Amino acid sequence: MSGMKGAGLGAWLAYAAIRTVFAVMQCFPIDWNLRTARLLARAWAVVMPRHRQRAVAHLAASLGDVHPIRRISTMADRCLESVAMFAVEAVCLPRLITPMSWSRYIRLVDFDETLQVLLAGRGVILVTGHYGSFEIVGHLLAALGFDVAAVMRPLDNVYLNRFIVSSRRTHGLRLLDKRGASAEAEGMLREGTLVGFIGDQDAGRKGIFVEFFGRPASTYKSIGLLAMATGSPIVVGYARRRGGAAHYDVGVQRVIHPREWESRDDPLRWITQAYTSAIEQIVRAQPEQYLWMHRRWKSQPRSSSVLRGRRAESPGSSPDGGAGVSAR
Repeated sequence: MSGMKGAGLGAWLAYAAIRTVFAVMQCFPIDWNLRTARLLARAWAVVMPRHRQRAVAHLAASLGDVHPIRRISTMADRCLESVAMFAVEAVCLPRLITPMSWSRYIRLVDFDETLQVLLAGRGVILVTGHYGSFEIVGHLLAALGFDVAAVMRPLDNVYLNRFIVSSRRTHGLRLLDKRGASAEAEGMLREGTLVGFIGDQDAGRKGIFVEFFGRPASTYKSIGLLAMATGSPIVVGYARRRGGAAHYDVGVQRVIHPREWESRDDPLRWITQAYTSAIEQIVRAQPEQYLWMHRRWKSQPRSSSVLRGRRAESPGSSPDGGAGVSAR
């Protein structure tokens, strides 16, 4: 598999094969491709069982007190289907989400307050998780005429990465390399750009630990630091599938305003816990659409004392705060 990475001949051949698959997919209706993706997910579970096993383990640790093991197993199967469907959506949906056609596929949910925030003319931090068809949010806002940029981890295959960045730019969405993106993102926020982040990635030992499904999860500090530096509100949203066809609910779980963290003793931890709790609430509504094989809890704190500050001042303890997370 190493030949598929980098910029050598193997990487180019892999890129050419992937582009061929993309071209074939464009010949068929997206709903056909989504059905095919669900079928391929069954083969995936057999050929690479460790991914399904990891999904089952994470589901059991997070939701085992709510759902029986049979339901956990079914959700793991649906999780693999969701990932396969996302691959189809990432290829097919950008050309379908246009200023004239987006309403055929998307229904807006709880968007009134958010629309006021977006139209205020100031920078806004958009946060979502590895959930549903999360890329749709950026494409929708770009189609509606907003200036949108998203922070991404570059793909290992340089040819494929170049293609993805170029194709997203064609549809009005700028992509920023996460390595060193903070300074550029700060400038964009000050200029009024909407800047999107995936907020549920493991940040290693240097991250800030907050609770996610009752367990400590290392989380990047950049979102909170940018919000504090620029005074930008944070909108935590999602793109959730409705059934197996190309129909989606794009909604907002929570808007976090600067006034909510300005008087906190530890605003960085409070912000990070607030949007992480909002992502958890999104996932709980339909867990099978979350990327459960993602190693969200890979890094663990050396001591549970790192969470004491969070428990003392939880976002759920404030009238403006979100609901607290449940203990495992």
